[in-house]
Amino acid sequence: MSSQTVEMATFYVGKALCGMDILNVQEINKLMDMTTVPQSPDYVMGILNLRGQIVTIIDLGKKLNLGRTELSDMSRNIIVNSKNEYIGLLVSRISDVVEAQWDKVESPPANIGGVQGKFFKGVFKTKERLIGILDVEKVLENEK
Repeated sequence: MSSQTVEMATFYVGKALCGMDILNVQEINKLMDMTTVPQSPDYVMGILNLRGQIVTIIDLGKKLNLGRTELSDMSRNIIVNSKNEYIGLLVSRISDVVEAQWDKVESPPANIGGVQGKFFKGVFKTKERLIGILDVEKVLENEK
């Protein structure tokens, strides 16, 4: 497992570059036509209907304490399947697919740019950037 290479979908949450195993990603879309859910936590933006599937959209910026994600032409929902439920993570913009070797991934610091380290599996350094590898299950564990 130590030399395993993982393809990561990377994306920006505000100015923070994050990534997740591409196998966690069901699809990436820019559907923003969502229905708000009364009395939901402030990071839940609403729900949308994706080909008959109800998807809860979470503002990843708010969830990670990085501030509200500004909606723009670059904003995208990264749809993940967590415990047979579809969740959309709203991100500022999508970046590249990056290959990461697990043995080069370092454990996350206590906080990454103001984000609690518990939301991350680790950090991966490329030549020019630091990518926080999101622990999708940790981010979503309060959503059930």
